Amino acid sequence: MMKETDICCIGHITLDKIVTPRMTVHSPGGTAFYFAHAMSSLHADNFLLVTSLAESEMKAVDDIRALGIEVTVLPSRKSVYFENRYGENQNHRTQRVLAKADPFTPEGVARIKARYYHLGSLLADDFSIDIIKALSEKGIVSVDAQGYLREVRGDKVYPVDWSDKLEALRYIDILKVNEHEAAVLTGATDPRRGAEILAGWGVKEVVLTLGSMGSVILAEGHAYEIPAFTPTDIVDATGCGDTYMAGYLYMRNKGAGYEEAGRFAAAMCTIKLQATGPFRSSAEEVRQLIEKI
Repeated sequence: MMKETDICCIGHITLDKIVTPRMTVHSPGGTAFYFAHAMSSLHADNFLLVTSLAESEMKAVDDIRALGIEVTVLPSRKSVYFENRYGENQNHRTQRVLAKADPFTPEGVARIKARYYHLGSLLADDFSIDIIKALSEKGIVSVDAQGYLREVRGDKVYPVDWSDKLEALRYIDILKVNEHEAAVLTGATDPRRGAEILAGWGVKEVVLTLGSMGSVILAEGHAYEIPAFTPTDIVDATGCGDTYMAGYLYMRNKGAGYEEAGRFAAAMCTIKLQATGPFRSSAEEVRQLIEKI
């Protein structure tokens, strides 16, 4: 059994081709990549990244290890290869998947011990319900819903409902959704009503992100409205949701309440939005932005 860590993020590091009206950039990506870089910039102690990728993409892991992050790599025949296209409105993107990695398995994560587990799902079959159940017996399970709602046919990504959501959500403590994902999961056109439905299905903390409209955290029957911070420039929205969850779990692990953790996460998101690539600022810069308001 491995030593127990505070926060463990499990997810594929991807190859990303990001196309915006300003530029085309090729870089590593995926929840695992953005989450790990954010944790490194925050100098988070006792963080573990568990990822799975092809041998040919190990440089991305080497770069993360060079930042002082502990990484466990599970073998995969291929790496996930995403193409993300953004228009002028960074809240909207279209995606293609040019390659898929092997799914994670219960055996692969069996030895990992952590207080918080964050599952960065990118595609519907990344994490089976057996993994969620097993981790829920060992710690607090946080899940980004996005991958469960993406199915790949050919190279196209199609929105789908999460087939075993009612069973899975009973074992998930923290669920991150945006307004579109909340609507797909619940059928509710009002995202706040969607969050209430998700809470009713067993989720203890629903983290609802609303892009430039801020975010809402629904926990213990109360909705905490978190305003968005206004960016000085909008450069690259890729990885914003992952950065938000890194900040949120970083603060929750330190004992922060829902609103304090949400405000810290929102400020991190805004700083990340202003530059291409992952979050590279400090916790002090995040606090300075919060104090300006």
